[in-house]
Amino acid sequence: MAFSRSSSILFFIFSLLSILINPTISSRASSFIKLPHSSVTSYCESWRLASETNNAGTWKVVPFRCKNYVKNYINGGQFDEDYNLVASYAIAYAKTVKLGGNGKDAWVFDIDETLLSNIEYYKAHGYGSEPYDNTKFNEWVVQGKAPGFGASLRLYKALKKLGFTIILLTGRDESQRSITEKNLRDAGYFGWNRLLLRGHEDQGKAAAQYKSEQRSKVAEEGFKIHGNTGDQWSDLQGFAVAARSFKVPNPMYYIA
Repeated sequence: MAFSRSSSILFFIFSLLSILINPTISSRASSFIKLPHSSVTSYCESWRLASETNNAGTWKVVPFRCKNYVKNYINGGQFDEDYNLVASYAIAYAKTVKLGGNGKDAWVFDIDETLLSNIEYYKAHGYGSEPYDNTKFNEWVVQGKAPGFGASLRLYKALKKLGFTIILLTGRDESQRSITEKNLRDAGYFGWNRLLLRGHEDQGKAAAQYKSEQRSKVAEEGFKIHGNTGDQWSDLQGFAVAARSFKVPNPMYYIA
């Protein structure tokens, strides 16, 4: 028996109302069309993993919705746990290295967010959720108040005790040498072989290029770079790289 057009429309409306009224059918329908989503915390944990493993590529600021997540990660204890674990792995590796005893067995350290903590500065600037301001950051640097990280002090002292020659390689300018040296000593670091900073000829160079060139000069002097510790991939990659590199956590900013 054929249905008229009006009968077909009425049948469709009746069927739709049946689905909406029947709680069992309605529940199944709504669960079927529900789109997957992740919580802010889940998203930000995944974002931090991607950024730390260099899968996120070049990024400018912490996603705004992750500001509180990064704040809690930094201040809640997990950051310290992560850094301590990296330090422990680095010490374990260092103990396996057979040193030549000629003072040429080197370990390279970055400074900012590796030996010295600028977390107090970033607390006032959204934990990396605000665009970087070079002028404001340098105003902080020249105060010389950055403390050392507990884990980095432990690693640094262990390497000194084992007999490694410590070389400090930073993106800070040569004009900041005096305040940087004082800040390092105040934070508990002593006995480094040299402190390499950006000179006039290094201005404008990408961090990876500048640091690679400086490591090359060190290697040309006969040093063997067994280890390198930094918070940025640009501290560790490029050329004249260490036999082993150790990336410490830093979800607040990215430097190419």
